[in-house]
Amino acid sequence: MKSILIAGVGGQGTLLASMVFGQIALKMGYDVKLSEVHGMAQRGGSVVTYVRIGDKGEKVYSPVIDECGADILLAFEELEGLRWLPYLNPDGGKLYCNSQQILPMPVITGAAAYPENIPEKIKEHFPNAVFVDALTLANEAGSVKAVNTVLLGVLAKNMEIDKEIWKEAVRCVVKPKFADLNEKAFELGYAL
Repeated sequence: MKSILIAGVGGQGTLLASMVFGQIALKMGYDVKLSEVHGMAQRGGSVVTYVRIGDKGEKVYSPVIDECGADILLAFEELEGLRWLPYLNPDGGKLYCNSQQILPMPVITGAAAYPENIPEKIKEHFPNAVFVDALTLANEAGSVKAVNTVLLGVLAKNMEIDKEIWKEAVRCVVKPKFADLNEKAFELGYAL
């Protein structure tokens, strides 16, 4: 069983990323369950998506991931990576995080401060955490909205799933007019 937690902010494409995993699992003949949980997604609130993929022949009964249960935490924003860190398996869990900072409403209004040194705080617990400037690469691909696909490319490079299966899954879930842009974003992430 592989458990993947995708965390981000409303509008960053966490659901699309989970759908890519769903396509991959189905193409490979694995059972998969997806679940999206979010607050004020339309207003830039925290969004988390659970993906659970069974091993060959294994049935997945629930998409929910408990604390310490995620094999992979894919964070589209630093604070979300820190917020969901307790869900990452301390024995071998892997974190891939966009180095972007998106200020939540309490920080914007002055009611709270954005935490400092988030990468250092995360690396205290997970020294092998990978931080990527996915926003710059998404811009290079043609749209800031491709941050999710850049991160999928980074993750794909570190998983034992054929690159072409990833690319085909991305093409299946994005609108046709954005397919080339997303493929470029994926390739930029994969090249890191």
